[in-house]
Formats: sequence, structure tokens, C-alpha cells
Amino acid sequence: MARAVTSRRKTINTALAWGVGLIIFFPILWTILTSFKTEGDAIAYPPKFLFFDWTLENYSVVQERSDYMRYLWNSVIIAGGSTLLGIIIAVPAAWSMAFVPSKRTKDILMWMLSTKMLPAVGVLYPIYLMFIKLGLLDTRIGLVIVLMLINLPIIVWMLYTYFKEIPGEILEAARMDGATLKEEILHVLTPMAVPGIASTILLNVILAWNEAFWTLNLTAAKAGPLTAFIASYSSPEGLFYAKLSAASTMAIAPILILGWFSQKQLVRGLTFGAVK
Repeated sequence: MARAVTSRRKTINTALAWGVGLIIFFPILWTILTSFKTEGDAIAYPPKFLFFDWTLENYSVVQERSDYMRYLWNSVIIAGGSTLLGIIIAVPAAWSMAFVPSKRTKDILMWMLSTKMLPAVGVLYPIYLMFIKLGLLDTRIGLVIVLMLINLPIIVWMLYTYFKEIPGEILEAARMDGATLKEEILHVLTPMAVPGIASTILLNVILAWNEAFWTLNLTAAKAGPLTAFIASYSSPEGLFYAKLSAASTMAIAPILILGWFSQKQLVRGLTFGAVK
């Protein structure tokens, strides 16, 4: 009887998990399907799910109209650069908070996290003026700095959580063996926290890749990433849903592929230190 109840509960949980997963994935699936439709089929009612005239015309038009590779390269540089710079700053910061805490460490962490609650539009105007004065408007280095600062609280918080799970005695033993602070962080702490650091890097790349508010407001033609590439397909004449879907599919494809192949590392990192 107990086995039957357990089996039934497991089946229900599995069905619920698949149901939630399909609901979350459906908008992505619909975008991909729409990218293969004609504009007429894209706005047809009732909607056509699978039975429509499949076409690659939208992808051809997108390729001819826009320099996709330039937008892609900008996204890679901006997401990768902001992540690398954030990790370089966050690792020593998280180390000091985890292993040399002060009375105000928790207050500092909460203050850092509270900055994520600030509406971005509230600081857009001063940052925009600063970028004009510094010559950073519509530059990749400007977006790298902004996105690094935006995501830095999350990076520090995640690394702090991972570092707290590492026994401090290991670092003390390294110091007794004559390890310098640099050697302690690079050769002892970092290798032990690789799963946590890897998941932090992956999450930050995803956040930077998908950022739209700052990229649309601080770029024009030169440094626009793939979010600007998608936005370029809205026009005063209206939305061309099929072409917009094709542009969206081309923009999300790289990060979807990255997430698919690194999902084990991401899950392992996000559960790093959890009770097994």
C-alpha cells in the first residue's frame, strides 16, 4: 500500500514538473514556430500551431537587413567582459566578508542587495549625463562597466554563500604553510569553490546577455548588443511578428545552447554546499 502511494505521488510530481516546464517553455517554442511562418500566418486567428506554410524567408530578410554578427560579437564582449570584471572584484570582496567578517558585514551585504531594488529608470538620467561627459555613450566599455555594477551585488552574494561553506581551517593551514594572501585566494580558495564560481559566471552571463533597459538607452548603432538587434524590428508602421520572432530566435539561440550544455554545472553550483 505504501509503495503504491509513493509511486502515485512520484507520478503526480513528475507530471506537475513536466506541466510547469512546458508552460515556461511554451513562449520560446511559440516564438521559434512563428519565425518560420509568413506574416499572414503569424497573425492568423485562430492561431496556426504546426499546420502552416513553413518558410526561411524571415531569416533571410533579417540577415540582409541587419549585421547579425556585429550584434552577436557586441553581446559576447559585453556579457563576457562584465562577468570577468565582476568576478575579479567580487572574489576578494566575498573572501573578506566570508573569512574576515566585521560587525557591519551583514549590513553591507544587505545594503548591496538593496541597490537591486532601485528602479533603473531612477538613475538613468545622471548615468546618461555621466556617459556623455566621459565619452562612454554607445561604447562597449561603457556597457561593460554598467552591467558589471548592476550585477555585482548578486555576484558577491553568491560567492559569499559558497565561500561560507568552505572550512576556514583549510585556509588557516595554508597560511601556516607560508601561503600569501594572493596564493591563498588563487591556489586554495578558488579551486575549492570552482562549482560555485562557475554557476555564478553562468548566471551573470545570462543576466548580462538578456539586459535590455540599459543596452537600449545607452547605445545607438556602434555598441548595440542582440537586445538592440531585436528592438530594431519594431517600427512606426507596426510589428512584423514573423521577422521579429526570427530576430528573437537568433538572439536567444546562443544563450539557450550555452544553458543547455552547462545545465549540470549550473545546477551543481547552485546546490553547492546544500545538505545532500
